[in-house]
Amino acid sequence: MSLAITRKSGSVDRFVNVLHEQVSIQSLAAFRMAFGLLMAFDVWRFFRADRIYRYYVQPEFLFSYHGFGWILPLPEPYIYYAWALVGVLALMVAAGFFYRFAIIAFTLLFSYFFLLDKAQYLNHFYMALLYSGLLCLLPANRAYSVDAKLFPRLRSKTVPRWSIWALRTQTEIILLYAGLVKITEDWLKSEPLGMWLRARAVDFPFGELFYNDSLVALGAWGTIALHLFGAPLLLFKRTRLPIFLVYCVFHVANSMFFNIGIFPWLAIGASTMFLAPNWPTQLEHWLGRFERLPEPAKKAGSLAVMPRSRGSAALIGVLGLWMALQALIPLRSALYPSEVRWAGEGHRFSWRMRMYHREARGTLEVVDARGGARWRVDPAQFLTMRQARTMLTRPDMILQFAHYLEREWTRRGYPEVRVYADVEMSLNGRPYQTLIRPDVDLAREEWSPFRSSADFVTDLTTPFRPWREREPTSGLGEEPGG
Repeated sequence: MSLAITRKSGSVDRFVNVLHEQVSIQSLAAFRMAFGLLMAFDVWRFFRADRIYRYYVQPEFLFSYHGFGWILPLPEPYIYYAWALVGVLALMVAAGFFYRFAIIAFTLLFSYFFLLDKAQYLNHFYMALLYSGLLCLLPANRAYSVDAKLFPRLRSKTVPRWSIWALRTQTEIILLYAGLVKITEDWLKSEPLGMWLRARAVDFPFGELFYNDSLVALGAWGTIALHLFGAPLLLFKRTRLPIFLVYCVFHVANSMFFNIGIFPWLAIGASTMFLAPNWPTQLEHWLGRFERLPEPAKKAGSLAVMPRSRGSAALIGVLGLWMALQALIPLRSALYPSEVRWAGEGHRFSWRMRMYHREARGTLEVVDARGGARWRVDPAQFLTMRQARTMLTRPDMILQFAHYLEREWTRRGYPEVRVYADVEMSLNGRPYQTLIRPDVDLAREEWSPFRSSADFVTDLTTPFRPWREREPTSGLGEEPGG
């Protein structure tokens, strides 16, 4: 018994030693700079397209996350100043200038904008938020930074191996789930990938290939294979470089075909963490421009291991808990009896990226319970087109909007009203089907992340049909990008 305990203790000790081994800081510093520059670029894109006004100033109503209704948009012009500050902080992160303050402030301020409106949820926003949260814990400013110039005692050419593996593990989770969630009936039958590619056929000289069912199927199945088999192969020295290059081609192609912002470039930047920790030096040497720099100091045949501290042990524990949550959160859709593609329960934060095409149409009806008066409400009367487009495909947001209408009519002098929805949705080219039960008073329904929406959402019953057998749909399609 004592021998087994000793062996187990020895294995744990060796694992902890591996996590504390010192490796080159170069890949971590390169990711810090890439992350900061990409986020600063995204801030500039928002200003250029006037998205701050369209997303947070123009709307009369914002769809808050459960428990975060107290987060409200700043008035003009301060909300513009706040978004500009996000860009300034991102540049400070890239430069490693007062890095610890900059990355924590960036994470908090970016979280504020992220939580303002569910209608603006994008997977790459969530991805950026996770990476910024991790960077708050990592010593990414010890080299190639202004801080390293200003504070000599901070400088170091190495970081503990756990700093690299934290980002690797987070990226591995994202990539694996991006493949797992696509194992659905529709995706395996090449939809909605085929719909999207055929819609872009006229934009490319080789667009006629998008009508070839076999090639589209190869793209759909190849995407699953890349994530399920390619992502683990990034962990092995012999296969990581060719798989990394395949991922680069994949992400660049996504950027060409789809409007998904900085997501492909952020994914490429994160994937560089699977390369050797000193890959920038190796790349420079391969290009023949610089001399190869010495590797980090080795001791007794292995990389040097820094003395452990209670702080580092606690930090590794926090990171372990973080990764466990990241592995579990995408599985929560299994707790609901509804179809996640249809009812959307468990859709967010689960890496269901670019795998649905939903078009919806409909209105809501407000009924005065006392006098019997009825009002047909077009969502565009109260929402921006982007909000309305997203809301009509998300039952939880339809419910939120119904409660908003109840409050609005109460303010107008009708204290007792009922709210009904007349909404139809098409999923991945299927015929339109009623999404919300028309006889359910949504004003009386409550939503929480711990209760299913099955009481007011219909079951998906329309069967999948090949694209050659369909009639064109017409409705409000959700914004691309996930």
